[in-house]
Amino acid sequence: MDANQESPYNPFGMDEACQNCPELAESRTQVVHGYGDVSAEFAFVGGFPDAGADEVGIPFMGAGRETMLEILRETGFTDSPPETTEPEIDNAVLTYAARCHHPDRKPTDGEFSACEPYLTSELRMINPEIIVAVGQHALEALAWEYTTRSADEFDVEAEHASTVRGRGFEIVPMIEPAEQTDAQTDALIEHLLGVLGRDYRQTKGRRGR
Repeated sequence: MDANQESPYNPFGMDEACQNCPELAESRTQVVHGYGDVSAEFAFVGGFPDAGADEVGIPFMGAGRETMLEILRETGFTDSPPETTEPEIDNAVLTYAARCHHPDRKPTDGEFSACEPYLTSELRMINPEIIVAVGQHALEALAWEYTTRSADEFDVEAEHASTVRGRGFEIVPMIEPAEQTDAQTDALIEHLLGVLGRDYRQTKGRRGR
C-alpha cells in the first residue's frame, strides 16, 4: 500500500452520490467504487456489485468472497483471513465496470455505459500491468477499448486462467468466484503465479514502479 494513501476505500475520490442512473441510485445501499492499492500493478475488474458487496461497499466481498480471498492470499495480494470483509490489499485494486446494485436485475447496457468513465479513470490512474476480468460482463466491458477483439468473441469460461494480449494491458479472464469449481480456482491461482513469476513489465514494454 502506498505510504501516502489514506484509505483503500474509493482511493481516487469518485462520486459517492452519483445520480447518473435513477433506478440504481434508488435501489443501491451505496456506490461501490474501487478498493485497494493506488500503486497497484494488478486490477481485478468485475461486472457489478451483488447484495453483499453493496452492503459492505467493497468489490467481491459478497457471493464467492472466500474464493476471491483465497485467490488473493495465494497470489500474495493479501494476508487477511478468509472471514474478513475488509481485506488489506497490496499491489492490487478491486473494482467494477458498473458500480450500483439492483436487487432484481443486472445493469442495463445504458447503465454500464454511464459507469464507463469511472472505470476508465481508475484504470488510467492505476495504470496496471495486468487486468483480471472477473466474469463475462467485465470481459465484454473491457473488450472494445482494451483489446483488438469484439465483445461477442469472448467466452470467460473458455478463456478462464489464460492471458489475452490487450491494448496497453494484458487481460486474464476469470470466472466469477462464486461459480468456480475447485479445479478452476487452482488453475487461476497457478496462472497468476506464473504471470507474477515472469517479467511482465518487460514483456509489455511498460515502465516499472
